[in-house]
Amino acid sequence: ATPVEDGGEVEEAGEEDRPDSVASKTDKKEPKLTNQFNFSERASQTLNNPLRERSCQTEPPPRSIFSATANQWEIYDAYVEELQKQEKNKEKQKAIPSKKDNEKSKKKMMLMETQGDDFTKVGKASKIFERMVNQNTFDDIAQDFKYFEDASDEFRDQEGTLLPLWKFQYDKAKRLSVTALCWNNKYQDLFAAGMGSYDFSKQGHGMLVFYSLKNSAFPEYIYPTNSGVLCLHIHEQHSHLIAVGFYDGCVAVYNLKEEGLEPVYKSTAKTGKHTDPVWQVRWQNDDMDNNHNFYSVSSDGRVVSWTLVKNELVFTDIIRLSVNGAVSEGPEGAQQPIIACGTAFDFHKQIDYLFLVGTEEGKIHKCSKTYSSQFLETYNAHSMAVDAVKWNHFHPKVFISCSSDWTVKIWDHTIKDLSSGFTCRMCQKAISGHNTDGTVHVFDLNINKYEAICQQSVVAKKKTKLTHIEFNPIYPIIIVGDDRGYVTSLKLSPNLRKKPKAKKGQELPKGPEVEIAKMEKLLSLLREPEQNAV
Repeated sequence: ATPVEDGGEVEEAGEEDRPDSVASKTDKKEPKLTNQFNFSERASQTLNNPLRERSCQTEPPPRSIFSATANQWEIYDAYVEELQKQEKNKEKQKAIPSKKDNEKSKKKMMLMETQGDDFTKVGKASKIFERMVNQNTFDDIAQDFKYFEDASDEFRDQEGTLLPLWKFQYDKAKRLSVTALCWNNKYQDLFAAGMGSYDFSKQGHGMLVFYSLKNSAFPEYIYPTNSGVLCLHIHEQHSHLIAVGFYDGCVAVYNLKEEGLEPVYKSTAKTGKHTDPVWQVRWQNDDMDNNHNFYSVSSDGRVVSWTLVKNELVFTDIIRLSVNGAVSEGPEGAQQPIIACGTAFDFHKQIDYLFLVGTEEGKIHKCSKTYSSQFLETYNAHSMAVDAVKWNHFHPKVFISCSSDWTVKIWDHTIKDLSSGFTCRMCQKAISGHNTDGTVHVFDLNINKYEAICQQSVVAKKKTKLTHIEFNPIYPIIIVGDDRGYVTSLKLSPNLRKKPKAKKGQELPKGPEVEIAKMEKLLSLLREPEQNAV
């Protein structure tokens, strides 16, 4: 048995060793043949980078203890705000445009915001730089304004001249007429000009612009208006407040300190606005509650007081003008009187409650703020509409009026008859600042009561008409507006600003009491017959 097994084992081993056997083909892999000539084995080992640990520690965020109590009102307000936000979001979703439009609008908004920020940063600096450039450009005019005096006045026999200075214009106001002028009492180089139209068949938009003598090239402030401006007045103490009257009967108050182009106060049909054009507005002293207030007069026959109360313009009818007398509130069935159209008014410089009103019929009424049932006095002043009426700043009894009947009259308000006053009949070409040939006429009653001591043309084109004239309260200059939107400044020569000299043994009156004596003496001179005066 053993040999057989051994023989069997030998046979099995012999089969495995055979190269042709199936087992050798499947189990054994063929050895890799190496290069027998220059075979060599090589190996390399890379270095392992050392490990590093990094860590950082942050400071804990600051903490604060807050406590509050929530009541019903706070909860209610929170819900209301949330509802408003939801409504706004709904409206935005309804009006969502296409993506392209959205992208364009966003880009435009971004550009506008960035441009606006840039302009605000350099706005003040650029304005100062613009003034410097203009003052260098018009340096000769600035030197004439400050230093030039016309030496030839010594040989003119009391006649004078007007030296042209700066000319102010705004391109968008060329087709509008200058309908109002007013100097700023605090900043004497600043004045306001109202733009509108006296051609009532061609009414349209208007404009309120502010110019400075320091920069004649461009306005300091510009306020476009929907209706033409007919009158304006700058507050004497609060120079940033401007009262404006419009052709459509509205009155408004602009605040130069506020941003935006809209007025801070404006009358409406609900708040008692006038139904006809407003011809004049005038600031008054603050009331007992320290509220600002101003007056206005209109062609609807109403003289109205407007009070600035918080965010509201409160009106009070002071007096209603009629042909026969003042209108007081009576029974509804009473006969309606004929309305008199108010055209101008002015308040006494010392007596606060006293004021004058001129009408389209040519009459002048002396009125009181506290007595509205009838007029204190009525003067049959002119045969046509009264264009302007002014109290004298130095003589408390004297006022002056001018009319479309080509006359200027000086009155003593204590004497009703004009025989106590003085009449100057002017040519048809010049009255109340309105001038058809572009000529300024300057009168000095101390020198000549009947002829102007200066007549000078101040516009280049013959068809240009002058509309308004205003004296500067400090400097010896005047500004003149025309119907083409231009404002021209002129300097008075020495002969046009001479003060009357006191006679020997007499002193010039000082104070309001002796001013009355001076006024009475002047009136006595004016009462002299015309032959003696000549």
